[in-house]
Amino acid sequence: MANDPGLRRLALGTLLGAFPGVQAPAWAVDLLGEGMAGHLLFGYNIVDRDQVAALTAQLHAARDGVLIAIDEEGGDVTRLAHRLGSPYPGNAALGALGDPAITRRVYRTIGAELDQLGLNLNLAPTVDVNTADDNPIIGTRSFGADPHLVAAHTAAAVLGLQSARVAACAKHFPGHGATLADSHLELPTVDITLDELRGRELPPFVAAVEAGAKSIMSAHIRVPALTGDAPATFSRAVLVDLLRTELGFTGVVVTDALEMLGAARFAGSTQAGAVLALAAGADLLCIGAEVDEKLTLACVDEIVTAVQDGRLPLARLEEAVARVQALSDWTRQGDRTDREEPGLGYPAALSAVRIEGSVDRSDAPLIVQLESESSIAAGRVPWGLGPHVNGTEQIRVVAEQTAAEELRARAGARPIVVVGRNVHRLPGARTLVDTLAAAHPVTVVEMGWPSSWRPAHARAFITTWGASHANGRAAAETLGLAA
Repeated sequence: MANDPGLRRLALGTLLGAFPGVQAPAWAVDLLGEGMAGHLLFGYNIVDRDQVAALTAQLHAARDGVLIAIDEEGGDVTRLAHRLGSPYPGNAALGALGDPAITRRVYRTIGAELDQLGLNLNLAPTVDVNTADDNPIIGTRSFGADPHLVAAHTAAAVLGLQSARVAACAKHFPGHGATLADSHLELPTVDITLDELRGRELPPFVAAVEAGAKSIMSAHIRVPALTGDAPATFSRAVLVDLLRTELGFTGVVVTDALEMLGAARFAGSTQAGAVLALAAGADLLCIGAEVDEKLTLACVDEIVTAVQDGRLPLARLEEAVARVQALSDWTRQGDRTDREEPGLGYPAALSAVRIEGSVDRSDAPLIVQLESESSIAAGRVPWGLGPHVNGTEQIRVVAEQTAAEELRARAGARPIVVVGRNVHRLPGARTLVDTLAAAHPVTVVEMGWPSSWRPAHARAFITTWGASHANGRAAAETLGLAA
């Protein structure tokens, strides 16, 4: 049984792999031909539209029904536009704009673009209710902090994507919005009661199910009242009892990347996590970003061995493969709207901008951009006002290494515009901005998730709700500095 080809093909049928490079290596194509479910594309796989279309054609040629996935959330998390930034506002801006019809149009346009490029599964939208201002991984990826607002935009996003016959994947179940840790690096805990979970975290997922979402992604988070010490990805109480039995979800459960430390440390390895996830009720196993042939085959071997030694019932593996196949079939059926609205994201981003105070457009300012690290989910994508302004001087500084007096001296008589992401969390940023604003005309442009903090003497506090290319343009226009 160790070399049982039937079991091997079943194991492959649950895997969503990845590979380096802008062309698929032979092993990645060969495994698709042998029954592997599909691959997930990252920014390092992408150069431009023509290259992506050629890559997906190469993958589709391996076998009918291959799933080709991507994290194209718009806003801060983009793969197609990772070189310049997304032309769409992210979820936080769409939530602030408050019109689900626009959210549906934005996601329909994203879906149409993905479909035209040969992609059929979008690991979006993020539907977590972001209730923690210091959440290091969700933030502007969320539609907001109100469960009912998030639910309305979730339904719109799902319907928009799937009108283009691109499967939506609502994430991260049962809700990553209250965490203060990043599940890429550790196992976060959401210590709330089941009633609190149902009232705050679950409404968007209920909306996703009711809108017909074809897939839902599990979170590598611990909810002690439900999962005990285990991540939700490895919990039948979450994936079966709650998601399937209580919420009535019948689609595909996709895992978050199993290489993430929130899962891999608990399981002992990525391949061990694959077995635990399947046993808990997951169907499609996202291996991660750092994937090669060796790791992929290790996952296959571990799944086969688990069936052979009784850790994983054969019927559970067959059920997972059947659900993945049904998803694949859906992507190849029915009509597609394929209606893109080029440029839609820019006016939407502008409409989402919120201004507190008064913006003085009479004098050209000194623009000071505060350096900040990118989240692992977003990666290093250009952001800020850089490409959008009309020649106004811009500098980049590290807040904790910069003195207010230096900036005032450089600005001279000019006002200062401070641009940052999650300014309240950047080391030294609050002190720097407060000191500047106490003695100089200062406007703050917040391009991350805003907290309750506001510099006492700033002339204006502008919130863009994201740092995409569209958000940057919106900020420049709001300040009267657009080229």
